[in-house]
Amino acid sequence: MAMKIGVLVPQGWRMDLVGIADPVEAYETMTRVAQEAETLGFDSIWLYDHFHTVPAPTQEVTFECWTSTAALARDTKRVRIGQMVTCNGYRNPTLMAKMASTVDVLSHGRLDFGIGVGWYEQEFRAYSYDFPDGPTRLRYLRDAVQIILKMWTEEEPVYEGQYHSVHGAINQPKGVQKPHIPLLIGGSGEKVTLKLVAQYADACNVGHLDNEGLQRKFAIIKQHCDNVGRDYNTIHRTVLFNCAIAETDEEALAKSASFQRNIPSGRIREQGLVGTPDAVRKRVIEIEQAGAQELILYMPDSKDLTPLRMFAQACLAR
Repeated sequence: MAMKIGVLVPQGWRMDLVGIADPVEAYETMTRVAQEAETLGFDSIWLYDHFHTVPAPTQEVTFECWTSTAALARDTKRVRIGQMVTCNGYRNPTLMAKMASTVDVLSHGRLDFGIGVGWYEQEFRAYSYDFPDGPTRLRYLRDAVQIILKMWTEEEPVYEGQYHSVHGAINQPKGVQKPHIPLLIGGSGEKVTLKLVAQYADACNVGHLDNEGLQRKFAIIKQHCDNVGRDYNTIHRTVLFNCAIAETDEEALAKSASFQRNIPSGRIREQGLVGTPDAVRKRVIEIEQAGAQELILYMPDSKDLTPLRMFAQACLAR
């Protein structure tokens, strides 16, 4: 299978560390999943960028994304590490570029930098961030990605945007990867977000779509690439899916209850990976045939390790 496979580690945000009272053990649980994924042959591990839980804020542990990314960079050796995705509204882009550059060095060049506009309004307001409307957040993102790229590639970048600017900030070290850390823009908005992908990103991420939906999003990215004079094949196409895998179909369906709210259509078979190892493998093949180059999984029970091993046995044979 040519398609790369990544997995989100349990971080607490989706109530996936519930029942672990000791926060140190909760972190070590996250690390164990990351290390097991690396051992099993997964290509990448990913973290969400959120501060407290969904679907409702609770007192359950939720580890911060970027400090966790840095820690996991030292707890692993081979697997790539990314964010699904960094919320642009939570950090100044010049600082964000500096943080990413540092983590790329810590990881010896294994960082994938994911960024998006952010959407969790309650969290924005709880942490005293402004929450402008969607078009405004997209304009913030447009400024931010240009600044981040300049910080990674220029000695003393200068950029004056509508919402963000930089005036000769020095960023050393700039990271390990050349020409710069891969920049992934997450989101599926067809008029603006996917155009930003074509203009600035090395990778895209769309999620929870059936085959037809994936093909449509990729076709729109290609059209935007044609419009701006870019080779579509230079964009790494990643997709995000919830996964519930079990020995029986009934067990898998029961596991999927925790993410069915993410799929309002109710078509969890088409817009997720739910079923036995054989059924999941067939769905993985379909996703690759739809044009995806990297599949990123969220498993609600990954902390148990068994689902990781089951998926690896079914789908990671190289």
